[in-house]
Amino acid sequence: MMNLDLLQAARWQDYELLDSGNGLKLERFGPYLFVRPEVQAIWRPSLPEKNWQAAHAVFRTTSEESGGHWEFKKKVPERWQMNYDSLKFWVMTTPGRHLGVFPECAAHWDWMMEQLAGAKRPARVLNLFGYTGLASLAAAQAGAVVTHIDASKKSVGWARENQALSGLAEKPIRWIVDDALKFVEREVRRGVKYDGIYLDPPKFGRGPKGEVWEIYQSLPLLLEACRKVLSDSPLFLAVTMYAVKASGVHLYASLEELMMKYNGHIQAGELVTRETSGKRLISQAVFARWQAR
Repeated sequence: MMNLDLLQAARWQDYELLDSGNGLKLERFGPYLFVRPEVQAIWRPSLPEKNWQAAHAVFRTTSEESGGHWEFKKKVPERWQMNYDSLKFWVMTTPGRHLGVFPECAAHWDWMMEQLAGAKRPARVLNLFGYTGLASLAAAQAGAVVTHIDASKKSVGWARENQALSGLAEKPIRWIVDDALKFVEREVRRGVKYDGIYLDPPKFGRGPKGEVWEIYQSLPLLLEACRKVLSDSPLFLAVTMYAVKASGVHLYASLEELMMKYNGHIQAGELVTRETSGKRLISQAVFARWQAR
């Protein structure tokens, strides 16, 4: 029987969801406070207005998607360091409301490290849509040989800086700027195999040569290509989806079909963040992940 889980990244020290409401969320990234849009926060804020007014910056939207700009109330450095356990990384405000880290994904980082540690054998991991590299660094720290793919040259450069900052410069990570689907299809032709695959695709995007990514059309093709590059004894495969009309049920069914020939277990549900008060949860994304038994 399928059970949907609410997955939390509960071990953060440098990040907090302080409050939410009126379509907004108040968050702490390191020592700085930010207000960002959150359409799911249809309730009233719990904290007094003065707490919200203490924010260093507010993201003002100009469209339904990620368009908008930052309005700075206090001085914020161009970038600053944050930590998650022994991982160290740079964060900064970006034009697309994000800061270089999706804190809820730390639940996947911990899980991947557990799978790799439990395998007690060398493993090759493929991280698709790898952004600023934190999942790649977690896997490399756990002993994997990692291939990191992202269409943004800037994001891959940022990830390399995070590798150096974390003291993992000697770890075997291939940093590649490429279209995810085209890269995996080439790996199929080359006969390359991976023991673990992590996918964090956007709803819509473009590859470095203008390739169009549209999740409902492109993800099934990519998952099929991923199946062909899995090793004979894979350790894990995880998918996270943001801002889409889908649920963990859909992803569960996709992975069940994809991984049917392997002996393993599928977990699916939502990545959630709990307010510091402990009262309310915000759903950040849907996910499904398979692990070997």
